[in-house]
This record gives sequence, structure tokens and C-alpha cells, in this order.
Amino acid sequence: MSDHGRVIVVGAGPVGVVAAMAAARRGFAVTIIEEATEVMEDPRASTFHPSTLEMLDELGIIDEFISRGLVARYFDYWDKPAHELVARFDHEVLAEETKFPFVVQTEQHKLSRMGLRRLGEMPDVDVRLGTSFETVEQTATGVVAHVRGPDGPERVEGAWLIGCDGGRSTVRKSQGIEFEGYTWPERFVVLTTLFDFADAMGCSPRAYLADPHEWTNLFKVAGDDMQGRWRVVFPTAVDETDEEALSDASAARRLAGVWPDAGAGELVHRKIYRVHQRVAASFRQGRVFLAGDAAHVNNPIGGLGLNCGIHDVMDLLDTLDEVTRGAEPDLLDRYERRRRELNIRFVQDQTVNNKKRLEERDPAVRRANLDNLRATAEDPARARAFLRRTSLLDSVRDSQAIA
Repeated sequence: MSDHGRVIVVGAGPVGVVAAMAAARRGFAVTIIEEATEVMEDPRASTFHPSTLEMLDELGIIDEFISRGLVARYFDYWDKPAHELVARFDHEVLAEETKFPFVVQTEQHKLSRMGLRRLGEMPDVDVRLGTSFETVEQTATGVVAHVRGPDGPERVEGAWLIGCDGGRSTVRKSQGIEFEGYTWPERFVVLTTLFDFADAMGCSPRAYLADPHEWTNLFKVAGDDMQGRWRVVFPTAVDETDEEALSDASAARRLAGVWPDAGAGELVHRKIYRVHQRVAASFRQGRVFLAGDAAHVNNPIGGLGLNCGIHDVMDLLDTLDEVTRGAEPDLLDRYERRRRELNIRFVQDQTVNNKKRLEERDPAVRRANLDNLRATAEDPARARAFLRRTSLLDSVRDSQAIA
């Protein structure tokens, strides 16, 4: 049994799995509680930034992770109505600042699977799939999680509990923590197609298309077959029904608006979801912590939400490790000071600004935005500063500066 005590992680998505791996590698015993019986494969986050790749390297899984995805050195901004490339950014300008001057685009369920497999090989790790979290009691020295598994109710004792159970977090609700913010009036549609946009239009594997009427995001991912496929994200009209948005006719129209032949490509998946900008009023209640979507959600433009969640738990496990080794318990407050402030300042502001830039309708403002992107990409110093921010390298640096 570990002399660090036990960390209970609720949620076996990528953030929960990273939390569990980070805990186990630091000497904690770990129990993972996950309601689902297997890893979900819904199209979700798929862009992993350089700052996050550094953390996955620390966990010892970077080579396998890269092998399951696509390395993307470049990303683009396009003027969609004109079918014109505006700016192409090259992560290579960060080569002196990070070991990974690129992003890796891969489905988040691959990270969950490889992490769960690695955890199964570690001592003092108990993975409980098909088990739901109900509530938690706290004492001066630990926590008791009340869960319900295949054999009925159970008690799981530990030193700490981390809620990584998503935007509808039962852990957050059990602590009475408000989820402050708002929901966008439109929903987002994700169409996954085998049509090759890079071959057709010459775009990078990640491209943001500005359009005052229907902006679009393009992402190429490997797929489980490693043959490649494209996720294409659109906003719905506010009064558009889910059925209309997901219909064959709507999908063909939207895809053809990106590139004329794209509407004829084979669709392999379609999904619609509501989008929120919310941050928990607190990331900590005693020995219970929130991380990832349980603590903050945002629109996906820029690929920051999952990355920030991984940063949350890596920072949190460093803090728990320090306290367990003898640091003053007051150090636990540092987690919220760092992660809540940085999420609001970097992730919430940046994702809202990303969306506004793509959907801008004022012709003069729109032209100025695109001209600024073009000038930034063409100036190495400005491009480097821009990429440090979009890759969350600045966020990590600023987080470490918060005592």
C-alpha cells in the first residue's frame, strides 16, 4: 500500500485517466470510479497542444500517443466566402521553447484507452467501471465516497477525491458549487467525413474558416483505422431544429459551403450539442477538488478545454504530492488560485474571442481581423507570441508564477 494514501478519481475520461496516472506515478494509491462500462467513442476533443504534450511525456506515454494520431505542424485561418487562405501559422517557431513544436490531433478516447491499460499494469490502482458516484463524506484526514457498483452500494475510503466527471458533474453538484456562466443560443454540429479537404483545397490539418453567416472549423484526425477523416464543425441557426441540422440535406449543404465537392463525401458520423461558457464558483471544497469539464467548460474553438483540464490535474497532483510530503496544508489553496484564474483569463476569454473573430459581421472589423491575422503570421516575433498563447505555453508559465 502506498504511503501517500489513496486518491479517488471520479471519471475515466482523458482528464480522469491522466489524473490517475499522475497520482500513481507520484506514489499515491488510486481508485477510479466510472459510471460507463467502456470508453465512449463520441467525437469530442482532438487537438493536443505542445504544453500538453510535454505533460504526456512526463507520464511516459508520449511515443505511443503520437503514434496513434497525426502530427500537425501548421494551422490555418481562411476567409470562407472567398475560399481564400488568410494566414498559416507554423509551430516550428516554438522549437527553442518546447520539445514539441507541433500539435497532435487524435481522438480523446485513444488517450483514455492507453491510460487505462497503463493503469492496469500499476500497483495499488483499482479501476471500477460500471460504478456510479453518489456522494462523499469528509473527515479531517480523508474522504469516504459512496458509490453504486454492479453489486450494489459501496464505500470507498481515500485521502482525496478529484471530480473529473464532466460538465454535468455529480461531484460538483454534491458539493453545492455553482457553475457560473452562460449557454450559447446556437448549438454546434459536428460532421465527420472521409472527404479530403487538404487534397481539395490545400488547407492544413487544422483550419478555422471565418464567415459572417456560418463559420466552420476543420480538423483531420487519424481514426481508429489510421486512414484519416475530417471533423467539420458548424453553428446551427438559433431556430433550427436538431432534426433539420442533422439531416442529409443540411449536411450536404453545409459541407458544400466549405468546398463545392465536399457535400458528396462519405459521412461517417454526425452529432449536435449545446455549447457553454461556464466556470465553477470554487474548484475545491476541503479534500474534494474539481478538474476538467467538471470545473470549466467552453466552446471548442481553439482546442483549449481538454488541454486545460489536463493542466488542471497535473498541477493538482503536484500540489497534493507536496502537501503529502510535508508542505503546509494551506498550499492546497494554490490549486484554485492558479487554475480558476488561469481558466478565466486564458481559456474563457480566448475561446469567446476566437468565436467572435470567426463570426464577425461588420465588414470593416472583419477585414481588420483578417488583416491582423495575416500580419501576425508573417512576422516571426508576433507569430511566436501568438502561438505561445494559443498553445497554452504562456498559461503554464503564468500559472507557475502564482504562489
